[in-house]
Amino acid sequence: MRTRHIVAAVAAALAIPLTLASPASSHGWISTPPSRAALCDVHTSAVPWDCGDIQWEPQSVEGPKGFPSLGPSDGTICAGGNSRFAELDDPHGGAWPTTPVTAGQPLTFTWTFTARHATTDFRYYMTKPGYDASRPVTRADLDLTPFLTVPYGGKQVPSTLSHTATVPSGRTGHQVVVAVWTISDTGNAFYSCSDVRF
Repeated sequence: MRTRHIVAAVAAALAIPLTLASPASSHGWISTPPSRAALCDVHTSAVPWDCGDIQWEPQSVEGPKGFPSLGPSDGTICAGGNSRFAELDDPHGGAWPTTPVTAGQPLTFTWTFTARHATTDFRYYMTKPGYDASRPVTRADLDLTPFLTVPYGGKQVPSTLSHTATVPSGRTGHQVVVAVWTISDTGNAFYSCSDVRF
């Protein structure tokens, strides 16, 4: 009888850390304009290189929240600091497919969610004029003031959600938009990088 209680106590003690260690159940990525994760999606396969694990789970680019003061380290931003998805940080010599944009014109970002979660906000950052698309994205490359912030007040997201922004001016050539979806009830956010061309 006593052995059964000890086994039950050990099982309960082990279950608590496993429960706390599990990732957030919400996932999502920018589907249009296509993010790097969307381009790597096994159903799309819009790039000529092997994307690794991200091809099976484009929705899972999750990392620490608090960007830009916290969050993924420089050079790992597009992968959310997750080494499993490091392919998203590889600039491939600037060969990521781009979406044409025009400064001062509207651009709509559509998120696809495979699981919904309470949300703090969405923030969109763009690389600065003169960005070199052959290098991984760092904070020094980004205008750290978002060109669009969408507060969400802790509400759950639907299965898809779109935000329209005015494209910032002063850029030419290949630039990168870093979008951050901040979750309100976990310590994480989801990161999505889209390549655009002025």
